[in-house]
Amino acid sequence: MTTNDSPKRSKTLSTESSLIAQKNIGHYEEHAASYYEGTKDHDVSQNIDALLRAITAPAPLTILDFGCGPGRDLQTFTKLGHRAIGLEGSSEAARIARSISGCEVLVQDFFNLDLPRQSFDGVFANAALFHIPKEVLPQVLSDLWSCLKPGGILFSSNPRGNNEAHWYGERFGLYHDLEGWRSYMRQANFVEIEHYYRPTGLPFEQQAWLASVWKKN
Repeated sequence: MTTNDSPKRSKTLSTESSLIAQKNIGHYEEHAASYYEGTKDHDVSQNIDALLRAITAPAPLTILDFGCGPGRDLQTFTKLGHRAIGLEGSSEAARIARSISGCEVLVQDFFNLDLPRQSFDGVFANAALFHIPKEVLPQVLSDLWSCLKPGGILFSSNPRGNNEAHWYGERFGLYHDLEGWRSYMRQANFVEIEHYYRPTGLPFEQQAWLASVWKKN
């Protein structure tokens, strides 16, 4: 599968959004190897299970790992017998992901996606979509909606907040609460299946992550 399956659309970004994209990608480009070492043993099986159990299509599934980083979860989907394709803004992270997973990895700026329509049973966006500012988020969600097959599933996990945006070092983040995130997803024609907070078993104030599962309407 290549991005030639869909027409390329040029999106005009504001100066601020262009800076956000440049800095986010630059950060992960510089730290790709250390991110691999620091996150390769993280257990996100709860999130992977949440995506897969919501998909009603027969296996093997075609999964887009959106913001795949250096490829940890690509390996997991592949071991489960599915066809996993990564998408990453950092070319160095994508290189590592390809080498450790053997999967195809697309190198694309999140703010200017070029994805084949109706090609994926599921999109796994684990710790990725919060890097996208309000100006660009509706278009990104529309692109992900379009790349899903009818009835396809999108999983997202974002660090939660009060709908505020700020920089953490060289990385931009938009920190949604549940109602704020629901608003964006519903406007993009997704229907909520479930949501939960992570890490499981901790008091709410210590559950820093909002995970949610959505069906293409």
